[in-house]
This record gives sequence, C-alpha cells and structure tokens, in this order.
Amino acid sequence: MLHFTFLIALLLLLFATVCDFRTREIPNWISIAIALVAVVAASAGWLGLSFPLMIAGGILGFLIGYSLFRFARLGGGDAKLIAALGWLVGPVGLLIVLFGMAIAGGVLSLIAISRNQSDYAYVPAIAAGFIWYLGVVSQI
Repeated sequence: MLHFTFLIALLLLLFATVCDFRTREIPNWISIAIALVAVVAASAGWLGLSFPLMIAGGILGFLIGYSLFRFARLGGGDAKLIAALGWLVGPVGLLIVLFGMAIAGGVLSLIAISRNQSDYAYVPAIAAGFIWYLGVVSQI
C-alpha cells in the first residue's frame, strides 16, 4: 500500500504541474488531497510514520514553505504543496524532497535565465524533489 499512496501523491503533483504551466496557479484542493492521503495512509499504518512525525513534517513543511513564500518569492500554492508533502513524508523525508527540489529548481532557473524569463512554474521542481525522495527511499 505504500507504493499506491505515493503513486496517488505523484499523480496529484503531476496534475499540479500541468495547472502551474497553464495558469501559474495551483488549486488548493490538490494540497488538501495530498494531506488527506497522508492522514488516511498514516491511520492505516501504510506510511510507517507515527502521527507526531507526520504532524512534525507538516509543521516543518509549513514553516519552510511560508519562509520561501515570504522571503524568496515562491508562490503560495507551491508553499502549500511543500506543507502537504511534509505531512506525507515526515520531517526527514521532507528534507530529502527539498534537496531534490533545490537541484531541480536550480536547473529551472538556469533555463528561465537563458530564455530571459523572470517568472517560471516551480511545481516541476517540487515534483522532481518528490521523485528524488522516492528514488532515495527505494534504495534504503
């Protein structure tokens, strides 16, 4: 069931990526759905995370997402996705996601600079960070 849970989250992130490319907005229901998937999966014991760790991941995701929104011009929808992923993967998993996200975001920013763009969709970097997390966790 662990893989099915992450597959749902990945599909939601891919849909958010399409929305971000088209409108530069991410519907709130996507972040809410990821958080609900996390709560259901944790309740069923599929995540291997305790509720305190899940909540700690959500709080860490909120704090990091809000900080990036407030000080680094990250969009509000992007910040909400980071918080929702924190619920799903916990605090340590979120750090792995953020590492992959930072690398992918750097690549996106270089592409944007080469195209003289000052604004670009960032959800692909978030999705790439989550894929990075899935790759790292599958090796453990």
